[in-house]
Amino acid sequence: MALAGRGGNGRRRRSRPEAEINVTPLVDVMLVLLIIFMVAAPMMTSGVNVDLPKTSASPVNNDNKPLTVSMKADGTIYLGDERVTPEDLVARLKAASDNDPTRRIFVRADAKIDYGQVMGLMGRITSGGFTHVALLAQQPAGEP
Repeated sequence: MALAGRGGNGRRRRSRPEAEINVTPLVDVMLVLLIIFMVAAPMMTSGVNVDLPKTSASPVNNDNKPLTVSMKADGTIYLGDERVTPEDLVARLKAASDNDPTRRIFVRADAKIDYGQVMGLMGRITSGGFTHVALLAQQPAGEP
């Protein structure tokens, strides 16, 4: 005799575990995080608010690429990839910059070079009339 509500052999049917992933909680959390970051991002900008003056001057043309002067550990000097002598450096810089004294010049030097040699190189460049001379350095590993 079979009882009502049971299967034909008297066993209760077990429900199988659901195989679908419920993504609704994940979507809810992601939307909340999105809203939080959208609200917080404008507040994370650093700096001082200043009211800049208005001018009708045209923007400065920064299309030109800076020139790079490199000094190796043995004291050899390079303008870009070409080796130059210290005596020819200023003339070659003037030719490469089309006699523009405001052209940016980056000076790279090996870490083992004496500080006086690097300053002598920069002095030679600035005495040639160039006004925008800067040193390049490599950021240490692990720093942001």
